[in-house]
Amino acid sequence: MHVHVNAAESVDGKLSTHEREQVAISGPEDFDRMDALRAESAGVLVGVGTVLADDPSLTVKDAERRERRTNDGKAPNPARVVADSRARTPPDAEILDDSAATYVLASEAADEAEVAALSAAGATVITAGSSRVDLSAAFEQLEARGVDRLLVEGGGELIFSLFDAGLVDRLTVYVGSVVIGGRDAPTLADGEGFTDPETFAALSLTDVARFDDGVVLTYDVQKE
Repeated sequence: MHVHVNAAESVDGKLSTHEREQVAISGPEDFDRMDALRAESAGVLVGVGTVLADDPSLTVKDAERRERRTNDGKAPNPARVVADSRARTPPDAEILDDSAATYVLASEAADEAEVAALSAAGATVITAGSSRVDLSAAFEQLEARGVDRLLVEGGGELIFSLFDAGLVDRLTVYVGSVVIGGRDAPTLADGEGFTDPETFAALSLTDVARFDDGVVLTYDVQKE
């Protein structure tokens, strides 16, 4: 599976405020770039925190892009995927409408009633891992279902977990011309963090492009 992380952050590396409210860091040009990335993907992944905070639809906005997908024999929108160890995704969340298939990646610790409610709402629940989602195992099951190109849109805890597991192939970051600040504001890669420089995720910068009043940095992940 090819895993592409895409995010927008402030100059000081924040995804939103310390209150974790959604902030428009980029503008129309970058929104269109992100929509094109979605249209090229088989699935779009977010963490459950993003679902609870923003209730996103994760669909392709441009009608022509949806039509091109249909003409290529694909569904109009990529599958929506949520990393949700405890199955906390609300059954009435936007990602559970009929716009696209939806997968919830849960662990064995998820409440059976919550899993049943999500299944009844139309989600396919993939269980991998005991107390937390085993992302590697879950991705294998996703790929077996045809989700072979995954676009990851946040949040920071999930992005760090993916880097920690060595699952990221490409990273694109929009850096907007704003400073948010706050020691508790979420960053691109939250979680426990790496402590040994030998384990840092090594990147190779492959492109720099200006969009709106910011820049998009494109990196390939260097793997052993």
